[in-house]
Amino acid sequence: MSAAGCSALWLAFVLLLALALALALALSPPLAKAGGFSCSPGARPVVFNFGDSNSDTGGIAAAKGRHIALPEGRAFFHHPTGRFCDGRLIIDFLCESLNISYLSPYLKVLGSNYSNGVNFAIGGSKTLPRDVLFALHVQVKEFLFFKDRSLELINQGQETPIDAEGFQNALYTIDIGQNDINALLSNLPYDQVVAKFPPILAEIKYAVQILYDNGSRNFWIHGTGALGCLPQKLSIPRKNYSDLDQNGCLKTYNRAAVAFNAALGSLCDQLNVELKNATVVYTDLFAIKYDLVASHAKYGFDRPLMTCCGYGGPPYNYDLRRSCQSPNATVCTDGSKFVSWDGVHLTEAANAVAAAAILSSAYSRPKIKFDQFCKA
Repeated sequence: MSAAGCSALWLAFVLLLALALALALALSPPLAKAGGFSCSPGARPVVFNFGDSNSDTGGIAAAKGRHIALPEGRAFFHHPTGRFCDGRLIIDFLCESLNISYLSPYLKVLGSNYSNGVNFAIGGSKTLPRDVLFALHVQVKEFLFFKDRSLELINQGQETPIDAEGFQNALYTIDIGQNDINALLSNLPYDQVVAKFPPILAEIKYAVQILYDNGSRNFWIHGTGALGCLPQKLSIPRKNYSDLDQNGCLKTYNRAAVAFNAALGSLCDQLNVELKNATVVYTDLFAIKYDLVASHAKYGFDRPLMTCCGYGGPPYNYDLRRSCQSPNATVCTDGSKFVSWDGVHLTEAANAVAAAAILSSAYSRPKIKFDQFCKA
């Protein structure tokens, strides 16, 4: 065969190979399960989470020896995991989007895997008072201990789950403040509640500043949810029903949540200016969670204001004296039809919708994709 013929055959082979590779990539499934985002091959993302029960993956159970039984965990894990949910939380879906394992609680001694980060969130946590267990300030101090000890072991030539580069490139997520606001709303009128937001925001700012001073550069901060749509709040006896909006949620609670989120968003904007070479993303969880109620039919929910696991029956199936863990509690057959799991926390189905909204970046400022923090 002539040289020209060989060249033509080789060119044809190269073209066919390129076409086959392109077709394989087009048909390959995405790594992520929620939102379609994934890290690049070889990336090892690390996430450190701080918060309350909305992102607690078992911290309260480990810290206080609290036995959480079925039906918690029934929808996905098929056994209790210490989460206040029938399955996965928002933070779990976000971890799936990065193709990493679910975050183990910091205080869980057995079965923990810290290779992709640590979860410091504890159910019931607030920002204030700052030195009580397990306030945000204490969670940050726990992280600093974990980091210092890790670097100390590395300097001694030992292996640790996360190295120095992992700490620097990690994503630091914060989801806290709901318990602070709820406590204030239970005792004070709206104007006095809003006046007490600055100290709460100052604690969040202080936490970010301390983490930044210790080398952290990537922050993702969640605002609070639609507090006025929680069955826990709606079930409180009231004489005046004019506080209910068109979707059956309490206006005052939601006004407070919106006001807090506006201030938190402004704080994040300020931090983006003040902290050099850092990125602070703010996500409006109120808009996301309120839409679960306002547009519930779109997501396949038919009981937006009634708990799946509770007591008392319609309209809210919530009784403060009988929680989801009570022997008298009733549990719905299909949690995917409900927004609220236990009157305070979302069902796995609702968490999946909320996580997809976060991953879309439509509710975030700046509009950065969640997987941008992946480092190869």
